Amino acid sequence: MMSNSTNSARQRISGLLDQQSFMEIGALVTARNTDFDLNQSDTPSDGVITGYGLIDGNLVYVYSQDASVLNGTIGEMHSKKIAAIYKMAVKMGAPVIGLIDCAGMRLQESVDALNGFGEIYAAQVAASGVVPQITAVFGSCGGGLSVIPALSDFAFVEKENGKVFVNSPNAIKGNHVSKCNTASAEYQGSNSGCIDAVGSTEDILLAIRELVCVLPSNNAECGREDECIDDLNRKCENLAGCKEDTRLALTLISDGNVFVETKKDYAKSMVTGFIKLNGKTIGAIANASALYDENGEKVESFDTALTARGCNKAAEFINFCDAFDIPIISLTNVEGFAATECSEKNLAKAMARMTAAFAGATIPKVNIIIGNAYGSAYVMMNSKSIGADMVYAWKDSKIGMMNAAQAAKIIYDGKPADVIAKKTKEYEKLQSSVEAAARRGQVDLIIAPEETRKYAIAAFEMLYTKGTGEPAKKHVAK
Repeated sequence: MMSNSTNSARQRISGLLDQQSFMEIGALVTARNTDFDLNQSDTPSDGVITGYGLIDGNLVYVYSQDASVLNGTIGEMHSKKIAAIYKMAVKMGAPVIGLIDCAGMRLQESVDALNGFGEIYAAQVAASGVVPQITAVFGSCGGGLSVIPALSDFAFVEKENGKVFVNSPNAIKGNHVSKCNTASAEYQGSNSGCIDAVGSTEDILLAIRELVCVLPSNNAECGREDECIDDLNRKCENLAGCKEDTRLALTLISDGNVFVETKKDYAKSMVTGFIKLNGKTIGAIANASALYDENGEKVESFDTALTARGCNKAAEFINFCDAFDIPIISLTNVEGFAATECSEKNLAKAMARMTAAFAGATIPKVNIIIGNAYGSAYVMMNSKSIGADMVYAWKDSKIGMMNAAQAAKIIYDGKPADVIAKKTKEYEKLQSSVEAAARRGQVDLIIAPEETRKYAIAAFEMLYTKGTGEPAKKHVAK
């Protein structure tokens, strides 16, 4: 059982796991190196506490770095303990949770410490797509150590003391901490694309528990399914009003209004996270054009356009869901592409990543068009043409090459305004209406917004036994 020690590393484990469930492994390990008088230092557990325990009854493996021992630095035995936990987690098919508070490599151990970093990286790569990996940073996480949260599936940073950086802010030419603290939790959460959420220690530990409770323990579980006590046919009366902030829409359609958002402060116009439908965990991706606070006040607005950051965020999320057999639902409301210099540098590659992720994923995929779906941006957002199994559309949505008025102006350039107005109506009816898309088989059913939950559940129930590729068979019809 866990020692009675009250240091931060043990307190974090205690706050994370079910009461009295932690079993420590390697408690008697100490530093092996004797260079530079290291043998004269007390190194209990070699600065990292490792073991296993339960989160809501689910087995997890945990390591927690102890900054009171050589500042939590990574040496030979420290890294071996972490790598061993990873290997055990893969064997047992259980998530790995790392609690980081580390000053980096242990200088006294030099090449042994370097080798140890490599062993941790290798263990993470071997576990990728096999068991979920979750990392939380409570202190320093710099240099090569920053690769650990980046290699993880989900990462969190404590808002006051957590720091994630490759180079410290003062080492960047023309920068200093007071100008732009690139190591801060806030900066990393908004800009790096590696961080899922920033918060207090209590907030982070709670978020990790919520995440573990919606994720499968490994890639052999075929997703995750729990008992559902919510009404499968429940109408979501106010859903149409959530078209802008799709975080609210996803919350409303989910069992018990459960929505676990990922990378919430990064690329806010692309929403990713997990919901529950009939007890089954579903990965959710949605375009968003606004963010509302708890009082219903709009606090941010976004263009209904794909961005490089948003596409990369979605691609990474899709790949995770595909690896762990988590079905995907998408809410589409997009009209084009972000028009900035940065977009011209990065957007094409990012869109290719997202398109490839959607098209290549073999899991059940359901798309719901909730607003405007224009141009190739719509095609990339889980359309029927790139592999969506079922596509629904709200009755007032629009699907087409572009806005009907714009299309009419281009086609009938130079014509009088009354002609343009008449042709706009014709174009919208023939080419931009959801009915036109449905007649061409690109939409399976036009639904009322309030019935979204019912139809989404029905679709995933039908797709429950979806296979991959062509079925194996010997019989040939005569």
